[in-house]
Amino acid sequence: MTDFDRGAIRAFRFLDCGFDAATGEARLAYAFDEGPELVETVRFPGAPFALDAARAAAVQRALRLLHLIAGVSYYKAAVPPEIRIEGEGIDAATAALVTSIYENGLGEFAYRNGLSLRGKIVFPVASAATPAAASVGLATHALVAIGGGKDSLVSIEALRALDVAQTVTWVGSSPLIKACAERTGLPTLNLTRTLSPLLFEYNKQGALNGHIPVTAVNSAILALAALLQGSDQVVFSNERSASYGSLIPGTGEVNHQWSKGWDFEQTFAAHLRSHVAADLQYYSLLRPFSELAVARQFARLDRYDQHFSSCNRNFHLLGERPAQRWCGVCPKCHFVFLALAPFMPKPRLMGIFGRNLLDEPEQAPGFDALLEYRDHKPFECVGEGRESRAAMDALADSPAWREDALVKRYIREIRPQLTPEDRGLAPLLEASDDHGIPAGLWGPLRAHFGA
Repeated sequence: MTDFDRGAIRAFRFLDCGFDAATGEARLAYAFDEGPELVETVRFPGAPFALDAARAAAVQRALRLLHLIAGVSYYKAAVPPEIRIEGEGIDAATAALVTSIYENGLGEFAYRNGLSLRGKIVFPVASAATPAAASVGLATHALVAIGGGKDSLVSIEALRALDVAQTVTWVGSSPLIKACAERTGLPTLNLTRTLSPLLFEYNKQGALNGHIPVTAVNSAILALAALLQGSDQVVFSNERSASYGSLIPGTGEVNHQWSKGWDFEQTFAAHLRSHVAADLQYYSLLRPFSELAVARQFARLDRYDQHFSSCNRNFHLLGERPAQRWCGVCPKCHFVFLALAPFMPKPRLMGIFGRNLLDEPEQAPGFDALLEYRDHKPFECVGEGRESRAAMDALADSPAWREDALVKRYIREIRPQLTPEDRGLAPLLEASDDHGIPAGLWGPLRAHFGA
């Protein structure tokens, strides 16, 4: 077993990275000080890949970017004061991007571990500005990330309705995501990421652990996959609420889902166009919409009721998974139930979850956090407090829901403290103009949503 002394580590090193077009395997290597290599592998189906010179060069650029971003999983184990990049250095724009990803994406990790990372993460700049990337001849086709929840399914069905050619794509080995992907009936692409086994050894020896910006890592993986597939679009399904974090007294805003937010999306999309391939587009199809607007759209579908799940306990790397698709007690289960309730017949929603979460008085603290009542928004990918309040308020006026324990409690204790402006559902269903959706797609998409 390799000894790991976090306090003695001075530097985190990016060693090298490589991609084998014959096997479709990428290799990413890291180390702490002069310690052993931590080697991560990412596998891309479809090998061998025949790439012309322009696309092969773009693949190499995307690989280097992935190497830098994926390193966050290892850097966080010790958070040493120095970062070293072996071999060819990076320019100022790349350094600024990855610094932002590490600082903001590790915000919850830093808060939970009592750390301050602002200004302490320095990626060395060792080259002049990189010449702008050129187009590499990608075809009109979307790799659409699927996570097994309602959001990506809404995106997939919207793109289908708008006749956009797509491949449903995911990272990892989740049987639930695989079943959802197959349920779409569309072409699928399953990418696999294998973390270095040494990282798990370090965790046993006291390495720091916690949340990382996994969407940033998966975005970089899908960008590389798109180049290998010859596709010009990488599409995620992050709503506008992902841009807002939890307000912690004495700390400020901490955003669990920062890499699902608009700031990350804009910066990463621009960097792909300028530094990887000018014709590679990256955007979230749901960015203009609230969680409630997406929930309303999902309620119009019914083919996935017994296949989807947003319960994060299904997707933990380690630990127990729920026997059903929904554990019923985590913030994600609470929020999805609450968000769908105004738009879906009660028997259908109870059929999905197998129970009525709003008629279980012991669940009050979990829903209070969603409402930002006596607690802050949970560190989970859930909607804003005002969305939860608006959904609960709609249920308070519904004969089907208003007699349930937690809705009655809301009417009695919480609603009297709110202004009418803080309770309205309709304004939250309007679309925003902040998004990166291609111009030709936005008009038809907005009409499809009825926004």
